[in-house]
Amino acid sequence: MNKVAFILAIFLCLTPLCVNAENTVDTGVLDVAQVENKEPVQDEIVENILKQRNVQKPSAHLNYDYKSTKTTPIRFSIKERIKSEADVYEGQIIEFEAQSDVYYKKQLKVKKGDTIKARVGTVITSGMNGIPASIIFDNFEIPNVKKGQVQDTFEVFGQDRSLFVFPLKWALTILPPTGSLTNFIMGGHVKIKEGKVFTMYYHPEWL
Repeated sequence: MNKVAFILAIFLCLTPLCVNAENTVDTGVLDVAQVENKEPVQDEIVENILKQRNVQKPSAHLNYDYKSTKTTPIRFSIKERIKSEADVYEGQIIEFEAQSDVYYKKQLKVKKGDTIKARVGTVITSGMNGIPASIIFDNFEIPNVKKGQVQDTFEVFGQDRSLFVFPLKWALTILPPTGSLTNFIMGGHVKIKEGKVFTMYYHPEWL
């Protein structure tokens, strides 16, 4: 009888705990359901600003063939001599002159003597070990030719002395530190004489 009474007492003690646990689980489930039933929060930035803007998609140039390899050379020379990269500054407008007529489908696009303008985009001074100076021209303006139909930039270099500096450096490594003395050999300056002809290519089917 004592054992039966002891087991009965344990059962009576555990019953309220089980009921409370079930209530707790049920309450948690109800809380989740209440959260899911709540209305979504509206984004005021989207509603008040972004939805009021009309965004237009850029037009696709379906008639243009950017894979076309058809090119026509444009030959030109500078009007005023450049003695060194120090003679120009970035942003300066330089004038060139077309050296020959340029035709496309029997239509004259560039006439000999036409002025071609370009901007000095970047000036790079000469470096050690014979690395040459250079001038990068960009933003070309060619009569009857759109900007997208020619290359974006055109770079002119000075004399590249690294072609003999590096072999000389390796030859002198057996006599240290004479090889390091070649570091002080500077590259050539950019010199563009009048009449020196350059060539860039016109891509008529790009635009």
